[in-house]
Amino acid sequence: MVNEDGDGTARRKALALLDWLAAMGADEAVGATPADRRKPPAPVPALAEGPLAPAPAPIGTAAAPLAPSQGATDARELASRVARLDDLRAALEAFEGCALKHTATNLVFARGRPGAPVMFIGEAPGAEEDRAGLPFVGASGRLLDVMLSWIGLDDDSAYITNILFWRPPGNRSPTDAESAACLPFVRRHIALARPRLLVTLGRPAMNAVLGIGSGINKARGRWVEYGEGLDTPIPAMPTFHPAYLLRNPAQKRQSWIDFLSLRERLDALD
Repeated sequence: MVNEDGDGTARRKALALLDWLAAMGADEAVGATPADRRKPPAPVPALAEGPLAPAPAPIGTAAAPLAPSQGATDARELASRVARLDDLRAALEAFEGCALKHTATNLVFARGRPGAPVMFIGEAPGAEEDRAGLPFVGASGRLLDVMLSWIGLDDDSAYITNILFWRPPGNRSPTDAESAACLPFVRRHIALARPRLLVTLGRPAMNAVLGIGSGINKARGRWVEYGEGLDTPIPAMPTFHPAYLLRNPAQKRQSWIDFLSLRERLDALD
């Protein structure tokens, strides 16, 4: 409990500390009771030797993740056999090859209408997305909804997902192995959703999906072709991630230009 002084300084300091912890990514409790991290760890009792020795207690109930290379290999094989979006989601629910699954609360698959003319792909779920099991429902998602409304789009005319289906702990950047284990499912996701246009949000999604190695400032707004796993390539465009725009609101003008270009492409569809 915080001891209050006359002007509430202690309370303001405590709230400021909580805000700082949340900004650093410590936005979820990891235990039911506080733990004194200064205490030395309790000694671990030695296990009996021999064939009847007890096995170490498992951590949680999830199976141990596969080795990174095996995870990516299994993802490619599993994704290639999926023929429907519902089956793709079920395959991800059962997939054990990405370590992020074992620290996340929920699988975050997609929102919007499958079969919509345009598909948006961001980077990774955040804390609110992890709790809800839906992409782009936090602050950046609310901004994306506003951006969609600029050009007359909503969840009935757009389909939205990420290149990662589980939240990285503390919103850290994913490892190469984690991204590699998800990418085959992302590519199959695009093929099954069958959008007419594709928009990647932010540099990581641009790099992973479109294979563009330059920075987002140089590449945004330029239309390229995406054809992985498709009979016919489709136009694709990278643009800024809404989270970046929240930190850099002056760049919203550039996003407006990109979304106007998207609207023109949509209007030109047969």
